[in-house]
Amino acid sequence: MNRPLPETVRLNDADNVVIALRDIRRGETPAQFAGPLRSDIARGHKIALAPISAGSNVVRYGQIIGQAKSDIAPGEHVHVHNLGMAEHTQDYAFATSNAPLPQIADERTFQGFHREDGRVGTRNYLGIVTTVNCSGSVARFIAEAAERTGLLDGFENVDGIVPIVHGTGCGMSGRDEGYATLFRTLSGYAQHPNFAGVLLIGLGCEVMQIPDLVGERKIRSDGNYRYMTIQQTGGTRRTIEAGLRELREMAQIANQAVRKAAPVSQLTVGMQCGGSDGYSGITANPALGFASDLLVRHGGTTILSETSEIYGAEHLLTRRAVSPEVGEKLIERIRWWEDYTARNGGEMNNNPSPGNKRGGLTTILEKSLGAVAKGGTAPLTECYKFAEPVDRKGFVFMDSPGYDPCSVTGQVASGSNLIVFTTGRGSVSGYKPTPCIKLATNTEMYERMSEDMDINCGDIVSAGVSIEEKGEQIFEAFIRVASGEQTKSEELGFGGAEFVPWQIGAVM
Repeated sequence: MNRPLPETVRLNDADNVVIALRDIRRGETPAQFAGPLRSDIARGHKIALAPISAGSNVVRYGQIIGQAKSDIAPGEHVHVHNLGMAEHTQDYAFATSNAPLPQIADERTFQGFHREDGRVGTRNYLGIVTTVNCSGSVARFIAEAAERTGLLDGFENVDGIVPIVHGTGCGMSGRDEGYATLFRTLSGYAQHPNFAGVLLIGLGCEVMQIPDLVGERKIRSDGNYRYMTIQQTGGTRRTIEAGLRELREMAQIANQAVRKAAPVSQLTVGMQCGGSDGYSGITANPALGFASDLLVRHGGTTILSETSEIYGAEHLLTRRAVSPEVGEKLIERIRWWEDYTARNGGEMNNNPSPGNKRGGLTTILEKSLGAVAKGGTAPLTECYKFAEPVDRKGFVFMDSPGYDPCSVTGQVASGSNLIVFTTGRGSVSGYKPTPCIKLATNTEMYERMSEDMDINCGDIVSAGVSIEEKGEQIFEAFIRVASGEQTKSEELGFGGAEFVPWQIGAVM
């Protein structure tokens, strides 16, 4: 016999609000209230559990999410009309809660592509990486010609050809932070384990020069890369012809790769959330956090990002830092963001988005506390800049904007060979060469968009499934997808428009 599901949930004993688990009409009296509600409350939105006086803290997850802008009575809707965010300070308590998780000795494996540098790919693509927007069309022309002529016919082990095109690479300084960020991003893609080979294409006169990217070292230890510029090769037609010749040779090498068993410690999972709602911090994000802990316990790596969307919850991560130095790195990024947004006429509380607010999120503090749940409970082993190579195992943080395609671009450049993306409103996207697993936070959206969603986490609320059970399900999906099972976004063909490098600095 199924137990009746609650109408609301209180996430922590210290909370003075509860979350509606269904649409509740004005005049109804949920179990936790003495009298009828004063207004309609949408699923995922907050209801005051006790009187909250103007200026007092509103508490969710046992943490402050803002201050009441006016007196709030029990049973009243708590949202943008009566909840704001004042100046706040945090006790970072660096490295005070960083006990290692117990390791799991029973080694799990997946079937992946072993590369000469020791990393393991979950896909076996050929990449066409562009240095500048000016070579983007030619890169696409080459990929289209390869498909039209059946260039990969007979190369069953090659998953496809991915043009990596973007809107920058010139009209920028060649010495500033923006250049260094783009350099790391392009280098990371050129060396990514999900590429069996890479063709670099530039125009020839751009700021981001191919010789600088190649340098004196091998971009790839397997040597399966080529490079050319359109100007030196002789224009569009000749570059397309030359590119096709190079790809045929590269495909022969790439086709020799076959899937072989690899320990799950070779998985690096980038964790994202987009189109979040009031359920994100209750269902999909904590379930992904449990899966993250499982992977870390198996010796793998998970990457949390979106610095602007952990703002206000960073103290939960600094406590878990393995050292004060790692915690300080994270706070240095927070301070950088405060300056970055201020000098560009923005503010750190410009989130949540309109869609987030319709889903029940009110302040960046509330959104951040839910977003951080993706990171589970493991110690924070390192903090990286955008697109820096991740060279530490365990749970790590990579600095990035909250803009999903840009943030994932950095995670892929850092080495993520899997992406897991939680969404409440229904984000659709994919991130070639890395497969993306989509987690729905609520059952209604999952049923409405089941062709785009891989796993429903809404049944944590709608059917009483435990966080732990759902986390195990997500972890098993890591292994299946890493071994070749296609995700919904791959089946739909996503991944051609989501390479979005982070542009920092003046466009000149």
